[in-house]
Amino acid sequence: MTDSPSHRAAWQPLLDDLAQRRTASRAMGGPAKLARYAAGGRLPARARIDRLLDAGSFAELGTLGGGAESPADAFVAGSGRIAGRPVFVGAEDFTVQGGSIGAAAAAKRARLARLAGQERAPLVMILEGAGHRATNALQGHTASPNDLQALAELAGLVPTVAVVVGPSAGHGALTAPLSDFVVMVEGNGALFTAGPPLVAAATGEQVDKQTLGGSAVHCVLSGVAHNAAPDDESALALARRYLSYLPSNAWQRPPHAGPEQGNTDVGPRETDGLLDLIPPDARRPYDMGAVLKEVFDAGSVFALQPKYGGSMLTAFARLGGHAVGVLANQPLVKAGTIDADAAAKATHFLDVCGAFHLPVVFLADNPGVLAGSASEKAGILRASARLFAAQHRLRVPKLHVTLRKAFGFGSSVMAMNPFDAQTVSYAFPGVTLGGIPAAAGAATAKQDDETKAKLVANEASGPWRSANSLSYDDVVDPRELRNVLLAGLGRAQARIGPDTPVAPVAHHGYLP
Repeated sequence: MTDSPSHRAAWQPLLDDLAQRRTASRAMGGPAKLARYAAGGRLPARARIDRLLDAGSFAELGTLGGGAESPADAFVAGSGRIAGRPVFVGAEDFTVQGGSIGAAAAAKRARLARLAGQERAPLVMILEGAGHRATNALQGHTASPNDLQALAELAGLVPTVAVVVGPSAGHGALTAPLSDFVVMVEGNGALFTAGPPLVAAATGEQVDKQTLGGSAVHCVLSGVAHNAAPDDESALALARRYLSYLPSNAWQRPPHAGPEQGNTDVGPRETDGLLDLIPPDARRPYDMGAVLKEVFDAGSVFALQPKYGGSMLTAFARLGGHAVGVLANQPLVKAGTIDADAAAKATHFLDVCGAFHLPVVFLADNPGVLAGSASEKAGILRASARLFAAQHRLRVPKLHVTLRKAFGFGSSVMAMNPFDAQTVSYAFPGVTLGGIPAAAGAATAKQDDETKAKLVANEASGPWRSANSLSYDDVVDPRELRNVLLAGLGRAQARIGPDTPVAPVAHHGYLP
């Protein structure tokens, strides 16, 4: 048998050509543009992906899209790992044609979103781009699926995250509200349907990017975004942290974090500090955020949308190592009264918790939903009805505790209604309950003094009558709160255990 001739020499020109094309694509906008970009304290697209993913785990797709004229077609995409779990990631590259979306980038975006659904892995999009490229109009257009369609189909199947690191307009900006979680970089990140030049041309309004759609707009006023971060690295760290509470997809359970993951606060303990934090007088405010830190595993509370709808707290946390969602009234803001923004924020939060199988802890302390003409104009009736429906249709364990007060529909939206599939339902001693505050209700109904006194006395009677009729499972000492919640998760072990199969939630009907 004779030796076969080597074909290495014949391969070499092809390999050299491939290497040159890869090098050109990975050069992004070139040294000069990258230097100017870095001078502003920002990371380029590929460095952002490196910061997001586990070291060395990125595998790119569509590297050669866009050719020599548009490296990677201004969109770097591929897969990698976060904390060892597979994810898909795409990053708009502002140094190439302003991060605008060309034909190859559009195809990559659609391909990436479909792969996330197909392979059942989270999708993270890093946004800084001008939307569809103006020159697209000069090219022939072929009808094809797009990434926004795929993103809509991913809802509730895999977690989706948008990290807004710079101005994002048009088609690209729509990625954010279609995602489960949106982080914005303060001072740089901005979202808008059209940027300031188009706004000026269309309406005559003169406005800068941050005033039009910066984090102060979308994390505080509109609720389009969830959390703000001071810089790129902090924003990417928030994305990693968010995903740490969720399963990779709706066919899996949330990951457990015990001592082997560095969480040593997993066992029972008294929450004695609540006696210092919570005044028994329901008219006095206190910080519910401090309560969460006392009750849940140390360092595990991750507040979502902390500056929007501030009378309601939404947070991920861990309880005995289990990932849970927490919905809690915030007595520091409007005495915990639920307005339209708070209700809208809570509804989305519960939908995400239900989709990805996180038990939900409800901590109620509110005087009801917000009354008044401004609240009615803001749609409080529909917003609170949507929240009620969202909590009612949860199929995950629901653990309810009334801390001091819950009036009217403010109790219903916080899962207080008896026999509404709660795993546990508790109250602290001294809670006040009712359709409306007794004194105000008696005055409105023009009751006589004797009837008014009976109503006020009934309201002040605490939770005993409710517990007597099993409106609550029990009345608990505040120092027992963590332990009774842990026991509640134990009660639901057959539903949340790692060996119990799960699947995506199927909803029938629609929210109001």
